[in-house]
This record gives sequence, structure tokens and C-alpha cells, in this order.
Amino acid sequence: MTLKKIFFSLLVAMVCLHASGQTAKSEYQNRIDLINQNIYRYFHDQSTGLYYETNNHLLDQNKHSFLWPLCALVQAANEMERLEGSKTYLKPVLKAIDQYYNSNPPTPGYQSYVTKERTDTRYYDDDQWIGIACMDAYNRTGKKQYLDISRTIYKFMMTGYDTVSGGGIYWREKDKTTKNTCSNGPGILLALQLYNVTKQKSCLDTAILLYNWTNKWLLSPEGVYWDNIRLPGGKISRATFTYNTGTMLQANVLLYKATGNQKYLQEAQRLATAAERYFYKNNKLPGNYWFNAVLLRGYEELYKVEKNADRLKFFYADADRIWQQEKDENGLVGKEKSKKLIDQAAMIEIYARLEALRADKSKD
Repeated sequence: MTLKKIFFSLLVAMVCLHASGQTAKSEYQNRIDLINQNIYRYFHDQSTGLYYETNNHLLDQNKHSFLWPLCALVQAANEMERLEGSKTYLKPVLKAIDQYYNSNPPTPGYQSYVTKERTDTRYYDDDQWIGIACMDAYNRTGKKQYLDISRTIYKFMMTGYDTVSGGGIYWREKDKTTKNTCSNGPGILLALQLYNVTKQKSCLDTAILLYNWTNKWLLSPEGVYWDNIRLPGGKISRATFTYNTGTMLQANVLLYKATGNQKYLQEAQRLATAAERYFYKNNKLPGNYWFNAVLLRGYEELYKVEKNADRLKFFYADADRIWQQEKDENGLVGKEKSKKLIDQAAMIEIYARLEALRADKSKD
């Protein structure tokens, strides 16, 4: 063989290797890429940097999305960056979230709708979800901007705390009628994330205070969590959602890591068993993808400690079922005709977390 032919053969081999490297993504990574491309095709307003609530945005209630779907999207963006460290997914989402910033007293926070379009309510849980995602981003990158956002949100959330019913954080500003698991569970998580970074004992004290209050009022006999306590009067709303149990599952694991107290780990293990038994029926989880993504966060946190991959099997099964049964011809997920931004973001987070867990398991 001549030198020219040898060189040509080597060149072909290098091209083939490069091409195979470009297409070596997993099935979950391919799903993530498609969903993310669809978000910027169907749900993104390039002229403002904002997002739409659904892909049928001309019929939406508002010109742009409420903040809540962006709480899912910011976490999804962080999980994509965790998988692909060289890519930047958080920047456009945080730029959009900036447009919900409201500096009104008693302290700044993010309101539920775009500030320049109208003044709207500030929900403590909406802010907390953003703070949690930013703490995850800070722990991954060390960038102070993420820590600063989380600190601002922590200060805002604590304005929703009082001693009515013995403590707890209200659901939304200027509404003293309910204290919810969805505003106390993520409040525990944000407080613990900040404690882990700052070592300020007040953050750990807050986490334990909220944890004890939530367990006193909202832990059900079935071992999962009710939705809220209504005030005054103390009537319990006994609705159960996967995300409420998810935050408390994750909270128990983080409290175990922060304190070394085995009771929190044992409670996390009990919760994980109870949640699968209670929520996973007829080979499927309930229909709100994002609530289930938050539940998965708790299981992922527990997996880091006990390394029991069997606990994750039903999440993989449900994620694959959704892709097979609840995806349209454009690759948009959701059971309704109009597809929702929050559902797309939730499935990105679920596939990204499951992919990261699969990679971790392969190392063991």
C-alpha cells in the first residue's frame, strides 16, 4: 500500500471516529435535545426573551408565561448543564426570570407574572424553586451570581413566616389563609442548601423549624404529605401531590447529611417506600410531570446515600412510557392538545436526572 493510500485510509478512519463521537449520545440525551429545541421553536418569544405558557400561545390567558413554568425550566437548564458542562442553558432562562423581579417592600422577590406587563402576586414557592435551582448551579459552578439570587429569595421567603398555627410559611404574599407543604418543603431545602455553603446556624435552625412544623400538621397516615392547612381554623386540605412528598424526602436526606442524625435517613427511606406504594399505580405516576420531577429529586438525593438502584426503576419505566404514549408527532410531550411549557421542562429534568443516575450506577 502506498503512503498516499495509507494517509487516505487514516483520514477516513478519523472522520468515521469523529462522526461516531458526534452521534454517541444516549437515548435520553437525544430526547432532551429534541425537547429543548422544541421549547425554543414553540415556546420562546425571541423579541423579548420571554416564554409562552403553551405552544398555542395565541389562545393563552396572558401574552407570556406565568413564572411557575420558568421555575421548572431553570432547573431543567441546570440539569442540562450538569450533563454537558461545555454548554450554556441557564443564561436565557435567568434573563427571562429577571423580568419578573419586583422590588416592593418588605423585600425584593419575583412576582408571578412579567413585571412590565402588570403588577402581580408573589408566591413564596415560586421564588423558592428558583432559589433551589440557583443553589444547585452555584454548587456546580461556584459562580457568586447564583448564590446572590438564592440569598435574596431566602430573605423574601422568610417574610412569609409567622407563628400562627405554631410556625410555617404562607403560600403567597398578602394571603394569610393557607400554609402549604409546597411553601415549607422547598423552604427547608433552600435553607439547608444555604447552610451547607455559609455554615450559618440560623439557616439550619430555620430548616429544622419548618421541618417539624410540616410534619406536625401535614404528614398523612399513609406516609405522604397533605397539601395545606387552612387558616384560621386549622382545617387540613388532604389533597396529595408527588412534589410535596418529594421535597420532604429530599429534606430528610439533606438533614441527615447536615446533622448526622440517623432518624432523618430512616425517615427518608420510609418516605421513599411509602411514596412509590401510594403514587405509582397501574404502572404509572400521576399526570403532572413537574410534580414527579420534584419527587425524583428526593429519590436521587437518597440514592447518593444508600446506592439502592432498585428504588429508581419505576421512574425509568414511567419516563419511557410517557415518551411512547404521551408525545406528539413534533416531539412535544403532554396528554392535552395544547402542549405546556412546564411539561416540556419537567421531562427534560426527568430525563437528565435519570441519565446522570445511570452514569453514576455504571461507575459502581
